[in-house]
Amino acid sequence: MDQTLRERFDRELEPVVDLAYRYALRLTRDSESAMDLVQDAVVLAYRHFENFTPGTNFKAWLLRILTNKFLKDRQRAARAVQVAFDEVEEAYIARKMLENGIEEDDQNPASVLMNKLGVEEIAAAIDTLPDEFRTACSLYFLEESPYQEIAEVLEVPIGTVRSRLHRGRRLLQKALWELAVAKGITINGAVNA
Repeated sequence: MDQTLRERFDRELEPVVDLAYRYALRLTRDSESAMDLVQDAVVLAYRHFENFTPGTNFKAWLLRILTNKFLKDRQRAARAVQVAFDEVEEAYIARKMLENGIEEDDQNPASVLMNKLGVEEIAAAIDTLPDEFRTACSLYFLEESPYQEIAEVLEVPIGTVRSRLHRGRRLLQKALWELAVAKGITINGAVNA
């Protein structure tokens, strides 16, 4: 790679490397593995930088490489996770609030609960999700990426992004409720049980 191309790569990489590490940390759940994953993704991006189209979204391109590397590594480890979605109904938090005598107001119960939790606690709940949902939910809820960018990063159609976010939200409701119970967080003055 010539010096000009290397300098352009460094300019593109610098503003997104911290975001890439945060995302990798959520994927791997381990700082050392996250650093390794980012390093591997950066090396791959550097090797193929001549294929990157100037003026397009470098962040999405790098995160797609990182995500693909992560998923490929996971597939090699042959750890398939099956999730029984039937266990978590659509309105899980609303049902749990009702069961625990917590009055609902006009707000979305999940939003009320999320407002009571901090970003670190929400990130911890997202970390409990299976990989395919964790990647989409991390990008959407924590990095505030739009659907189109998530689709580019994950190399899937927008409909798949919507589906993964829908299913991820269902699983996230259960994880958030369990976290709120464990932390004794109250909603509308009632203690979660």
